[in-house]
Amino acid sequence: MLPIDPQADRARRAWVDCPRCRDNRDCDTCAGSGTCTAHWRYLLAHSGRILHLQCPTCTHLWDHDSGFGKR
Repeated sequence: MLPIDPQADRARRAWVDCPRCRDNRDCDTCAGSGTCTAHWRYLLAHSGRILHLQCPTCTHLWDHDSGFGKR
C-alpha cells in the first residue's frame, strides 16, 4: 500500500469513484447529487481536464478525465 502523497491536502478534494476500492458503491449520498463527507478523494493536481487523484481509503493513485470543456 502506498503512503498518502505528501502534497495531499484535505482542502483540495474531488468526488470521483475510486476504480480500485469502490468504497462509495453503497452510499446513498454518493448515489445522489450531494457531496459525501466520507467518500472524497485527494485532488493532487490537474492538467487541464485531467485530474490527478489519490484515494484516502486504499491510497490508489490514478488520473481521471473530467470531460470538462470536451466538445
